[in-house]
Amino acid sequence: MISDSTTILSDRPPRERILLAAHDLFYRDGIRATGIDKVIAESGVTKVTFYRYFPSKNDLIRAFLDYRHDLWMAWFNDALQRHGGQAGAGLMPLVATMAEWFRKPIYRGCAFINTVAELGGVLPDVLEICYQHKQDMVRVIAELLPDGPNRQQLANAAAVAIDGAIVKAQLEAPEVAEKQSLKSLETLLVALNAFAQSTPAVKAPDD
Repeated sequence: MISDSTTILSDRPPRERILLAAHDLFYRDGIRATGIDKVIAESGVTKVTFYRYFPSKNDLIRAFLDYRHDLWMAWFNDALQRHGGQAGAGLMPLVATMAEWFRKPIYRGCAFINTVAELGGVLPDVLEICYQHKQDMVRVIAELLPDGPNRQQLANAAAVAIDGAIVKAQLEAPEVAEKQSLKSLETLLVALNAFAQSTPAVKAPDD
């Protein structure tokens, strides 16, 4: 589950406490708005301890993104299965999966899109981490599609639709039950599904 983790910090070793505190603060408030002193205070460690594990804020940002990637991908795969996702069966479980995420009280959009908006031009290696995260998401989406010559292209298109819905959901009031972001996403995924079903699978060459 993607959730706040600060309530369990006291039970964790120092490095993990720092990372979990940074995760929640960076995601909730933004990376630029969150100073090192705030992370130190929230994690309950000394400055000496903090810098022992993370010599710079950039090191912490990279660790945050790696942690967020593992956390989000684990949730994404699990949620897809819970909402009926099966290999080759189509894209529609993505709608319910995104709905589950958008309706969480802690939803603040995609941590990777937000990070690129904040730091993409400043830290090129961070941009690469965010790119790889999106590529891993595309690979999961591709598994939902039937095999065919346009499978990768359709998975990329679905990922673009999802990213658009993620951003649009940030603009919608949290209390709105029927979110336009989800309705628009559903419309696009229905069209991509229909295209995938109309495209014949690639046949193996004759021996």
